[in-house]
Amino acid sequence: MNYSEYNASTANEIKNLFIKTFSDSEGEEEGLVIGELVNNILFNTDNFYCFVATDNDKIIGSVFFTELTLNNTKASLLSPMATLTEYQGKGFGQELINFGINTLKNNGTELVMTYGDINFYSKVGFSLVSEKVIKAPYKLSYPEGWLGKSLISNNISPIAEKPQCAEAFHESIW
Repeated sequence: MNYSEYNASTANEIKNLFIKTFSDSEGEEEGLVIGELVNNILFNTDNFYCFVATDNDKIIGSVFFTELTLNNTKASLLSPMATLTEYQGKGFGQELINFGINTLKNNGTELVMTYGDINFYSKVGFSLVSEKVIKAPYKLSYPEGWLGKSLISNNISPIAEKPQCAEAFHESIW
């Protein structure tokens, strides 16, 4: 398995990966919603990272990190993340996330937040973050899904301001 930053020439392959993965797990409608989110990040968002996992030149996983604006803290939002169904449960998604986080850490990112399954993201060091510590950018259906990982310490310090995320998320999965 190889892990790298994405190449712009693979944008459609990445979008199709998300559509297929989310359609398999959540239904076709959700797959199309996430596919549109990916498209908006790739073509309408500044300041993002996209990493891919490839197996024999086939993209089998991808993860996005977009800027999360917080006063005096360089932060990113990890979302969305997908691994093709047939590759899930083998640790490739975790390795891909760790590859991305290490790149962000080397570029000065201090904090990564996500909204997802604690059972999965805890395997790569994320923990539950109360909205009393850091507010979510939008109202959450499942507050127990607001997760974070400090890249500079063992604890996440409270931040009073409400974070702002990339425009692509304004009409999306929240």
